[in-house]
Amino acid sequence: MLILVRHGESVANAQGLLLGRTDAELTAHGRAQVAAARALLAGPVSELRTSPLARARDTAALLGFGAPVAVDDRWIEIDYGAFECQALGAVPAEVWQRWLTDRHFRPEGGETLAEVDARVTVACEELFAEDGTGARRRDGDVVVVSHVTPIKAAVAWALGSLDLYWRLHLRTASVTRIGWGRGAPVLHSFNEVGPEVAPASR
Repeated sequence: MLILVRHGESVANAQGLLLGRTDAELTAHGRAQVAAARALLAGPVSELRTSPLARARDTAALLGFGAPVAVDDRWIEIDYGAFECQALGAVPAEVWQRWLTDRHFRPEGGETLAEVDARVTVACEELFAEDGTGARRRDGDVVVVSHVTPIKAAVAWALGSLDLYWRLHLRTASVTRIGWGRGAPVLHSFNEVGPEVAPASR
């Protein structure tokens, strides 16, 4: 099983900022969210991968699986370019419309959703090589700590549809599970959170 964990709430998330490549520390609530997410993951973990960004690496450390941790740049958050760290409400409506309708829209200095899809697809296909056996090691699952956009890209890959980003809500410190069915990936669960975690910030 491939288990995708979104990082816990960061300071920028709590402030309602569009957070891409900027490092931001976890809030106390974010650390509590990660503890709740850890309780959802009872099975053995053979491999733990993480985005290089601090909020993901800190989340991986707090999960405390004891498995080797590998930084994988393919799971980094999208680059919002000129809109990085802007308040969500300050992003012009026409920019949101471009993102909604054009997968190749590139904000100044940033990355397109199509580029996120491409790098996440490669990462997922690598993990599910050999008819899906790759994401299930003999001694446990593969856990990847990442961000909202790459996790949605992985779900889109699993479901065979790219028209999903704006139809999925993914909470901080949530758990998503992708397995392997009859020759294709299968989405087992999406956006799981521990019951003791209050509704998350953006």
